[in-house]
This record gives sequence, C-alpha cells and structure tokens, in this order.
Amino acid sequence: MNEFMEFFNGSSPDTVSTSVKLFLLLTVLSLAPSILILMTSFTRIIIVLSFVRTSLATQSMPPNQVLIGLALFLTFFIMAPTFQEVNDQALTPLFNEEINLEQAYEKAAVPFKDFMSEHTRQKDLELFLNYSGAKAPESVEDIPLTALVPAFALSEIKTAFQIGFMIFIPFLVIDMVVASVLMSMGMMMLPPVMISLPFKILLFVLVDGWYLVMKSLLQSF
Repeated sequence: MNEFMEFFNGSSPDTVSTSVKLFLLLTVLSLAPSILILMTSFTRIIIVLSFVRTSLATQSMPPNQVLIGLALFLTFFIMAPTFQEVNDQALTPLFNEEINLEQAYEKAAVPFKDFMSEHTRQKDLELFLNYSGAKAPESVEDIPLTALVPAFALSEIKTAFQIGFMIFIPFLVIDMVVASVLMSMGMMMLPPVMISLPFKILLFVLVDGWYLVMKSLLQSF
C-alpha cells in the first residue's frame, strides 16, 4: 500500500491521470456482464428461452451454452440501434478528443435510458424513486440510473414470466390429456412425462415453435 501511494506521490499529473483512466477502464470491464444483463434485453430473452426448455421437459436440451449464445446474439440484434447511437454520440467524439470522459458517460447513458424507460413500468420506477427520496424526474434524462436499472430489470422479469406462462399452457394441456388417458387405461405406474414428451416435441416442431418464440420476443421490443 505504501509503495502504491509513493507511486502516485512521485508521479507526474499525466501519469496519475493515465493510471486513473486505466483503473476506471478495468472497473467498467469487470462490470460489463452486469451491464449487459441488467440494461439490455438479455434478461427477458434468457428467461423466456429457459421457460421454453422447461415446458418441453427436455432437461438439458438445448444446452445452456446454446441458450446463452442465442440470447447474446439476439440481444446484440435488438440493441444494435442503441449501441450505434452510443458509438456516434459518445465513443467516437471521445476517441477524437472532442469531449472528455465525463461528457461521454452522460451522452452514453441517454440512449440506454431511452431504451429502458420504454420497457419499464411506471409502478416499478416509482418504487425505487420513492424509496431513494428522489424528486419526480421531468424527463427521461433526469432519471438516475441507480433507480432506472433495477426498475427495468424488475419489469423485464415480470414480462418474461408472462410470456413464459403463455408458453406453458399448451404443453400443460398435453400433460393433462396424456395423464388422463393413462389413468383411464389403468397405467398409473407409467410416468406421464415419458409419454407426453414425444407429443410435445412433435407439436413444437409442427407449429415451428422456435420461430414463433423468436418472433414474439422481437415483437415484444
């Protein structure tokens, strides 16, 4: 610790500034996964895809790596306009030394605030604003990220569960029909899930289920 302080005390202002920028950059990179999960469409997508796999009762099919990879690329596709706006308004001027780091942060936050505010319930946002004692914001730019991010995540989770519930219904009906048929035939020792699994997969394939799920996710944004 003493050597660390001696380094800063004996260094020039330019060296200290570079060290601070490097430290901030490493901090941002370490928080990048959390930013990706909580400030983009990733949360809703991965929850819905997990609901699809659970409703099919295929256990680990598709594997977690496939679901996460699909969710990531679908997130990049949905968030492309937002990322492009951040690049045009914040990153490019920063790299060209037209604005400083603080101005770049403020400009980069605006596109994310616009995206999150469109998909955040007012009830969820008011919960965190009231708890923090913050004043009612006059515009989207005035909403603090400390309140908007958890409110957006909460709204995304609820929306994802609503979509997941609708996905569960047809597969639940198949399970109930198969269980009733097995009970009427006296085959109570035979697991209904084992018999209903091929029918659920067949139904999902016939209606082009993955296409419908992707279409529903895209239209929800």
